[in-house]
Amino acid sequence: MKPLADWVFRVFQRGFLGGISLLVPAGQRAEWRREWQAELWHVRRACTSVAGISWDAEREVTAFCLGAFQDAFYLRLGSRKKGVRLAQIHGSAWHCLFWLAAVLTASYTVANISAGVSAERHPERYRVKSNLILIQDAHDTSDWAATIPVERYRAWKRLHQQYFDDFAFYRIQQETLSTGGNGGVVRSVGHVSVNLFALLGLQVESGNLGDTAGGAELRLILSHKGWERDFGRNPHLIGSIIRVGEHQVRVVGIAPDGAWRLPGEADAWILEPDTAIARGAAGYVVAHMTPSARSEMWNGRVRITVYDADGSDEDFWGISFAERTQGPWGIYLFTVMLSFLALPALTSVSIADYGFSSHKPSWTRNVIRWAFLSGKIIFLLAITYFLPLDVAYFSSTAYSPGASGVHFIFSFFICLLGFRWVVLDQRQRCPVCLRKVTHPARVGSASRTFLAWNGTELMCTGGHTLLHVPGLPTSWFGAPRWVYLDPSWEFLFTGSSVG
Repeated sequence: MKPLADWVFRVFQRGFLGGISLLVPAGQRAEWRREWQAELWHVRRACTSVAGISWDAEREVTAFCLGAFQDAFYLRLGSRKKGVRLAQIHGSAWHCLFWLAAVLTASYTVANISAGVSAERHPERYRVKSNLILIQDAHDTSDWAATIPVERYRAWKRLHQQYFDDFAFYRIQQETLSTGGNGGVVRSVGHVSVNLFALLGLQVESGNLGDTAGGAELRLILSHKGWERDFGRNPHLIGSIIRVGEHQVRVVGIAPDGAWRLPGEADAWILEPDTAIARGAAGYVVAHMTPSARSEMWNGRVRITVYDADGSDEDFWGISFAERTQGPWGIYLFTVMLSFLALPALTSVSIADYGFSSHKPSWTRNVIRWAFLSGKIIFLLAITYFLPLDVAYFSSTAYSPGASGVHFIFSFFICLLGFRWVVLDQRQRCPVCLRKVTHPARVGSASRTFLAWNGTELMCTGGHTLLHVPGLPTSWFGAPRWVYLDPSWEFLFTGSSVG
């Protein structure tokens, strides 16, 4: 009895071919469906085992099914009606560039529809003023944990400071946010000092964010995500009064997507005078440094020692916001450079020609060949920029060290493996027509390695070249060699030329 997984694969593969057949023109649909189903039977019989399940075999069968999509695609384009054979399209330079362009288009589209990716791509939205740091308890193991109680913040503001000329405080907690209608929802709400947004220099849509210490009314700034999700993008919300926890607050602004780059994600921020911020859990203190403090910064950090009234001291760290506000370009450029340096460890970067005849391509063909290589590299670099951003920030609208790490890892590996593929792909393309060489044949024997070459010979189906790949690299034959064929070989490839 066959295992359940075998039947699942069978149903999936047959269903996939049935769905692909819908892309074929109606007049040819039944014939192509029967053809694919018959070929599927033979492929399964050749690849799969009678007993048990082989994942490698099922992967080969599924890859065969994916090939049916290309047949259907070109049939839909009318390739056969125009006399262009599918074999001439598959493996060509245009075929390669088409798939690269498809991947780039998909990643670019996702980058434009995802709010998190769009926010990360526009660092001008979250540029904070220079010389700002986050003060952090030196004994805490996390760089971005809330460690400063509001009482200490108030004490720092009352005293004259040598290294800082302004402070702001915020704390994030869960509270019920009234959205009208049926009650409210529990959201992350930041209780912030009234000068925080002005100190950061963040631009907020509408609203006056001046000091309200003399007034009794509390004001609220909503995140763009919270405005869309909880209030349906209500354009008349600014100026209205809503309830947050125990407070009645007036909505005075909407923060742009990605504007908040500080630790702790919030859906809304209540601006409160320093004296009104209630005691509770520890929070964060943002400070603006004087020139003397800036001179002591090293590697984005400065050590701060605070002396209490009894003479005891306590250590703090001042941490720069540069890492959170640099945007994706720093990571992107670094990973591209790192990939270039690591590429020789994976594969030889040589793609030079080695010919034994005078029948070499013209200079125009060489220009086209190098232009094709450049085109692949350009597509790869663009994909490396957009695709890791899609993976890291598709479901997030705020910066986090985790998302930044995912962005770095994906960017590096996509770039490194992509460059490796570009080099290997270019080595296997005929220098004349740029189609991939096929039909590998074993030539020679290992015992004659030092007397005559042995290895694999691949041919261009257009009759332009042969590619000799040594089975055992030696000092005289260590890299693949192209052998250019003269016109006398053309009769062997009649009807196969790509032109």
